[in-house]
Amino acid sequence: MNTVDAVDAVQRDTRGGRRRSRRGRRVLIASVAGAAVLGGVLVLLPWDGDGAPPPAPGPAALARGAVTTGVPAALPDLAALIGDRESHLRAHPLDGASWAVLGAAYVEQGRRTADGANWPKAEKALRTSLKTGPERNPQALEGLAALAVARRDFPTAKKWGESAVKAAPKRWTAHAVLIGAYAGLGDHEGVGRALDKVLQLRPDAPAAGALAAAVYRDRGWREDAAARISDAAAAAGAPAERAAYLEQAGRLAFERGDREEALRFFQEALRTDPDQRAAQAGQGRALAALGRTTEALSAYQAALAKRPSPEYALELGELYESLGLGQAARVEYDLLRERARGAEAAGADEQLVLGRLDADHGDPAAAVERLRTEWGRQPGTEVADALGWALHRTGADEEALEFATLATDGDKGGGVRSALYAFHRGMIEKALERYGPARRHLREALTINPYFSPLRAPEAKRALAELGEPPVEGPPG
Repeated sequence: MNTVDAVDAVQRDTRGGRRRSRRGRRVLIASVAGAAVLGGVLVLLPWDGDGAPPPAPGPAALARGAVTTGVPAALPDLAALIGDRESHLRAHPLDGASWAVLGAAYVEQGRRTADGANWPKAEKALRTSLKTGPERNPQALEGLAALAVARRDFPTAKKWGESAVKAAPKRWTAHAVLIGAYAGLGDHEGVGRALDKVLQLRPDAPAAGALAAAVYRDRGWREDAAARISDAAAAAGAPAERAAYLEQAGRLAFERGDREEALRFFQEALRTDPDQRAAQAGQGRALAALGRTTEALSAYQAALAKRPSPEYALELGELYESLGLGQAARVEYDLLRERARGAEAAGADEQLVLGRLDADHGDPAAAVERLRTEWGRQPGTEVADALGWALHRTGADEEALEFATLATDGDKGGGVRSALYAFHRGMIEKALERYGPARRHLREALTINPYFSPLRAPEAKRALAELGEPPVEGPPG
């Protein structure tokens, strides 16, 4: 019998008139599970119940020390913490606080390794915490919200996150996890309110700065985002924390077209934490932009070997395709579908990445169907862009432009300065023979980041060349 199932047997044994005393159900560890999965941060705060000795000194204690101060733990230490709590819960299956810790640790491990097998275990542990923990259990509620964000189930994340805020309105982690939920739903005002609360409650925490940087990036405030993440990386304590913020800084640098700086950030993140696979994939992205394709392929392959993310597979496939290696690209696309199926079997929502794949490398009509459903459920900016592009690929350009405008117009919520989004809008406008706006948006894409995609950046340059310069009109007769 595994650890999570053991509680069911214990609870059955305690029925039939036997009641455990309140003292017998007290928690045995002073930790908590709240997880704000945004900007690569696992946010956990201490349990507010009775004091109890922490895990024995060693990796588990190091992980506990990291997560209870709102920073990500190193993967080996996180694995040790999971093993420690599983062992503890076999002997104390009614310890609600430890179930919350275990569930949140599963969430973070799954997020960092892209292993969907963690999601069902995390959900069962966190729901067990709700059953065995105190009446008001914000730690388990935050963990469930974080799990839903990791699964890209933003309506569910909103439900659990708002319940956590109601249970403990002054816990900054409860507000932090809502940032990801609201962003995925396209609720930009909600994101702003949640960030304001985080910064009010924890203004100087590096983790709060990393959250702010992510929000500022989505608003198009590049300089503010870069300053925030730079400060967060400088103030970070543990190597895993610093590496997470360096990776975030690398993504920001790449998005503004600074290949060399992005590569430096990614390399430093990997030196700081060799398990920072997002930085390894970023390294591949930057190396490809620099024309160092052999090194780029190796970086992507190494990242995918340890973190088989569908997004990385899509990037690697498109890199292969840009090099004329169509068969290798198809292998990656097939692997993407296989990994996405596995993630969805574990409760994740992979419709966005599958829609992107189908739009450009599969069946655009199927992409439209997928993404319409996704838009109806969680209408975020990423989905608006992907749906607009899928509609364009089926020839429905008038409707496509409506969604592309949502993704790129700051007044409509699309404030992020994305070269890919601008490219999509420019190509749709070109198809509609709106040549002036098409030139403007294609130029904008190449100005934001001339290297945004090994496939699409060259296509943007070709489209601009086809459009030529705008006609020069003389004065009125």
